[in-house]
Amino acid sequence: MRILPALLSALLISAPLAAQTPTEAAHAKIAEDYNRIVAEIAELTEIPAPPFKEAARGARYLQMMQAVGLQDVKQDEIGNITALRPGRNRTAKALVVSAHLDTVFPEGTPIFVQRDGNILRAPGIGDDTIGLASMLAWVRAMDTAGIETERDIIFVATVGEEGPGDLRGVKHLFTENPLRARIGDFISFDGSSITGITHGAVGSRRYRVTFKGPGGHSYGAFGIVNPMVAMANTVTGLYAITTPTDIKTTYAASTVSGGTSVNSIPNAITMEFDMRSRSPQNLAALEAQLLALINQSVAAENAARSTRFGEISAEPVLIGDRPAGETPADDPLVRAAAAAMTRAGYDAPLRASSTDSNIPISLGIPAITVGAGAGGGRAHALDEFISIEREPFVKGIQTGLDIVLAAAAITRD
Repeated sequence: MRILPALLSALLISAPLAAQTPTEAAHAKIAEDYNRIVAEIAELTEIPAPPFKEAARGARYLQMMQAVGLQDVKQDEIGNITALRPGRNRTAKALVVSAHLDTVFPEGTPIFVQRDGNILRAPGIGDDTIGLASMLAWVRAMDTAGIETERDIIFVATVGEEGPGDLRGVKHLFTENPLRARIGDFISFDGSSITGITHGAVGSRRYRVTFKGPGGHSYGAFGIVNPMVAMANTVTGLYAITTPTDIKTTYAASTVSGGTSVNSIPNAITMEFDMRSRSPQNLAALEAQLLALINQSVAAENAARSTRFGEISAEPVLIGDRPAGETPADDPLVRAAAAAMTRAGYDAPLRASSTDSNIPISLGIPAITVGAGAGGGRAHALDEFISIEREPFVKGIQTGLDIVLAAAAITRD
């Protein structure tokens, strides 16, 4: 008689589980893995990944991808980690789901995750370690729930997403990696908040310009040409430009260096310039204006002062090139992500930014960037943080999976 109550109890426990849909089962696995996801975020965050030195974090992430059972886990020539989860239709164009390995913080920055209640603080924890940990959680959840997607999902951890990296990882993925021909859609998970869909690619052109001259003593050589003046005239000319109002277009004179001493006319001054726009046409026009200004400023200084020891010259070097563009708002990828977010109770405003999605967008491949998690802040600061309050955090990771599953179900002609 004691067997019957035990049997009834087991049936009562197992009945709700049996009634779960695959998506519900996957959501349950994410909730069950809450502590594991938090631990993986902390572990990956504490492996430094400064610009151009993501190798240690990449090596560990490769091991983690292998451990969750993904296939064909590899590191490509530039440092990206790629892995495959096969779908039913192996001939269909694949969905790429990505997050970036690198951070903005220079080598030697102390990185220790500190927990204060439901807050985790550390440089780079939200940009973009949470994306890396989320991908692992989604694979475990799909496998536990027995979810088979219609098409292959290629998981990618990219290098070089941040500033000086100039998107080198995703550029390599779409130009050199053998997987490039298989990609049909692209989602970058970047950031700790589900606060909208980035479908617009803000492009940028960045120049480092070195103005050179003969240099000399500030008193004894007074009256000769000065590269500082050519640089200053370029800056003032740039800031006299009125940018288009149809699509936001911006410029900035960002850094300056050079000179010998306070009592010397410099022989070299270097300045960096940043130009941005979501419009390729606006960006190209602004770039042309800057390059013309440089030449005009050099010519004006050579005409204004003595060149008896030599003339002013300028050497513009392109140091950043992120293409602009947009995935249309009515594209199935955008609509699928928006529907998944709306079902979960999130708003889904459309936005523009500069992310890994810039590259596929520029190639005509549908791409978006979204976040996952419960929010955070202070990105690119030493006190960067994310919220890990259990319920909203789990919901944010679950919604990220919903976006992936919706995108993986898209079929294109």
